[in-house]
Amino acid sequence: MEQKTEIMFLTSTQKRIKFRQMKKADAGQAAAIEAMSSGEAWTADGYLDALKNPNALYIVAEMDETVIGCCGLWQSFEDADVCNVVIAPEFRRQGIARQMLLALFEMGKKVGIENFTLEVRKGNVPAIKLYEELGFVTEGIRKNFYDKPKEDALIMWKG
Repeated sequence: MEQKTEIMFLTSTQKRIKFRQMKKADAGQAAAIEAMSSGEAWTADGYLDALKNPNALYIVAEMDETVIGCCGLWQSFEDADVCNVVIAPEFRRQGIARQMLLALFEMGKKVGIENFTLEVRKGNVPAIKLYEELGFVTEGIRKNFYDKPKEDALIMWKG
């Protein structure tokens, strides 16, 4: 999904964040951020493989030319599975994840996506709250979906 969209955002602390499509050169930074946040982190090679998929769209949040977060989606017809939503720990709780997801949805809608789904750890209350605020509703549970540690996932949808 080749797009040329860049979206700018100013945080509450007046930091300028740019959301843009992920490039190959971003894969290492994205993997490092995810490794800080998850026991099941993607590697740089995993991101590079995803970037080769014509049905995948990954974006990054960039501040001062440094990647501070990323997320992506995999499109199937008018639906998309949102994945790899992560912000570097020192930049959390500033509204960046919300704006990054809104940018992803906007870019996705431009390529015909109407519905979004995702899985989230059942115990990740801050993420669940964010997703609900963005219009997602819980539609089911995937038992033992996550490892490290083992945990169920909520399946959430947004139309």
